[in-house]
Amino acid sequence: MIGGGHNGLTAAAYLAGAGLRTVVLERRPVLGGCCVTEEIAPGVRASTTSYIASMLRPEVIRDLDLGRHGLRMTPCSPSLQVPLPGHGVVRWWADMARTIHELERSSPHDARAFAELDGELRRLSARLQPLFLQAPPDVERRGVAGLLELLRVGRRLRGMSPRELTAMIGFLSGSLGEFLDRHFEAEPARRLLLANSVYGKHGGPYQPGSLLGLLFHLLSGGEEAVQGFVGHVQGGMGSITQALAAAARERGAELRVGSPVSAIRVEAGRAVGVVLASGVTLDAPLVLSNADPKRTFLGLVPPDVLPGEFRESIAAIKMDGPCAKVNLVLAEEPTVVGMPTDAAPGERALFTLVPPARLAEEGYDCAKRGDIPDVDRLWVDCVVATNVDNSLAPPGVHVMTCFVQFVPYRLREGDWASRREELGDLTVRTIERHAPNVPGAIVARQVLTPLDLEETYGLTEGNIFHGDLRLDQLYVMRPVPGWARYRTPVDGLYLCGAGAHPGGGVTGAPGYNAARQALRDRGRRRSPMRGRGWPATPAAVGA
Repeated sequence: MIGGGHNGLTAAAYLAGAGLRTVVLERRPVLGGCCVTEEIAPGVRASTTSYIASMLRPEVIRDLDLGRHGLRMTPCSPSLQVPLPGHGVVRWWADMARTIHELERSSPHDARAFAELDGELRRLSARLQPLFLQAPPDVERRGVAGLLELLRVGRRLRGMSPRELTAMIGFLSGSLGEFLDRHFEAEPARRLLLANSVYGKHGGPYQPGSLLGLLFHLLSGGEEAVQGFVGHVQGGMGSITQALAAAARERGAELRVGSPVSAIRVEAGRAVGVVLASGVTLDAPLVLSNADPKRTFLGLVPPDVLPGEFRESIAAIKMDGPCAKVNLVLAEEPTVVGMPTDAAPGERALFTLVPPARLAEEGYDCAKRGDIPDVDRLWVDCVVATNVDNSLAPPGVHVMTCFVQFVPYRLREGDWASRREELGDLTVRTIERHAPNVPGAIVARQVLTPLDLEETYGLTEGNIFHGDLRLDQLYVMRPVPGWARYRTPVDGLYLCGAGAHPGGGVTGAPGYNAARQALRDRGRRRSPMRGRGWPATPAAVGA
């Protein structure tokens, strides 16, 4: 297993549980990939990269007994809130009646439209959900087998009305900005929906495909498979990967850190092991890569063993990540203007600073040109994790992680080494507009640019999803057409990271699905996981 991120650890746990001798090779000194908790100041820890749990698959949580291994998630309540001058803080509650009550103050029309939209999104997301944990169909397969593949997918969508099908296509391909312009009249509802876009995705809100974020965020997650689940992880996001690592070790997997892989060994078209950067060679008839597609196929696999067309397709994957992280250690809690005075600590634990749709579009245009947007156009998602988790810092000290978009991977002027702190300053100035006490409370600051995400965490071009989430890079097109079932042109080599279906986010789904595919291909007929949600036969594994 190349890479000890959450998908690699998920796949390793399942493969080891099925009786395979499994070794995980992680390049960094810690497991977890981008799902980690790290010290950013003496005695202060933060979720340095990924920062909120939303779509972690309940099947993975239950099968691997992650609760017994220490995983604890506290639902975010509200799941989203946006400070708006003149409107206070607008909140999206799990209890839709509370959300509607807040929106009615600015627009009864928007409140009704919001309720109708929420219901429609939940119905459509439920239709998509079953596709998350199965390999996409092989669209190039011929004959009866190919027909059966398509029928399998068709059964999942059986019963959809023509109206639902039309709506599904619209949400997958439409423009969020145009949708908001058509259906909502006041800024509170518009800004709340805008803040529920896909973070880290290319394209401003007026770009085609930007509407899919509303569907994406209502997929289910957490142990109870709650639609739209958003949760704080106790101990930070690293607690997820520590629980996965414990589950993998319990099943017999060997986990090695500080073990970067320099090459995948291929003989006669088949993977036969790997070579470590140290020069050590490991033999293995099965290799799974949790690295992104470009790093895997353009960096680790010898170029002469892959078809030229395949390499060209991999090289053309849209990457250049449009986001960064700024992590702050504060001497006091942020005081957000407009936050209700009776809000509980958990209700003050997150807020999103999102510009109006037109300015957000301009912000992406800036990034597209290689410029950093100004404070009017910067998009900052803030989480004050210490409000719900006192294990991260000493008493009185607060940790605030800030996800920032849109920023360019390639700068038009200068480089990230010289402009890193400029991004940090812009982020703090953006926050200051809504939480004026923050600049004076900063004790320590960590700025992770797109280049840092590449160099430190191994994300090619700093892309947190291993490839942009857009219609032509999803489902049967992920990572590239013809290779969407975790297999690769090299026999015995599988892709198990976010570059495979269903994509990014801390879900565990790519790792789960890749392990199923690998076991099916090996024809393993029995599994110690039988009765625990794990298929017992090759036929079931492929179901």
